[in-house]
Amino acid sequence: MHRVMSPLLRVERTLWPAVALLCAAFAVFELTNADVAVQDRLYDFAAHRWLIDAHAPLPREVFYTGPKAALIALGSALFVLALTPERWRWRGRFAEPARRHLWVALLTLGGVPAAIGQVKAVTNVFSPSEIRRYGGDVRYVRVIEPFPAADRPARAGRSFPAGHASGGFALVALSGLARTRRGQIAGIVLGGVAGGAMGFYQMAKGAHYLSHTLVTALLVWIGFLLWRRVLRVI
Repeated sequence: MHRVMSPLLRVERTLWPAVALLCAAFAVFELTNADVAVQDRLYDFAAHRWLIDAHAPLPREVFYTGPKAALIALGSALFVLALTPERWRWRGRFAEPARRHLWVALLTLGGVPAAIGQVKAVTNVFSPSEIRRYGGDVRYVRVIEPFPAADRPARAGRSFPAGHASGGFALVALSGLARTRRGQIAGIVLGGVAGGAMGFYQMAKGAHYLSHTLVTALLVWIGFLLWRRVLRVI
């Protein structure tokens, strides 16, 4: 008896809802003090320190250095696999042998975080540890809020969106290699958990706000869906 596979998720249908959710999330954080309220829970005002020490070796290895190395290795493996003849590729339950699917995963893992890095260079947003509320020297302003002329920092901020977490969230692209609904869900969950853990680490050491992490997650998902459209795998 042949095993009947469940139909695949139609993830492309989530593009416009994701865009709408991105706009809504951005508006909420720009109009409220939610970011500061969350960061206050992660900062010890009496001891003047964050929940996680940015220089502690074990958390850095687990949530920063290690994931970076793993993502580079995964990207390299996908690149090699995308260049190999199709008949050589594994045809298991999770891997999709079509070359275009591999390129979507590779471009999401590499291209989307790279694009987010370019956005960080122009948004001029500072990390929590850099603002005066948490012992820094810069006034707190939101993304679209300008600095007062008399209180403008000499340097530019590079904290929004969240570059490090984008690499973890980009693992959702592995869902595009799946041949079953379960495999797709596994890929999406993997990206969500990895990006969420990496994002929380950054928040807990004062490198990012909650809005940076959530906006980044949505940007990565939208980028993944756009690459699927560009390479016509939908």
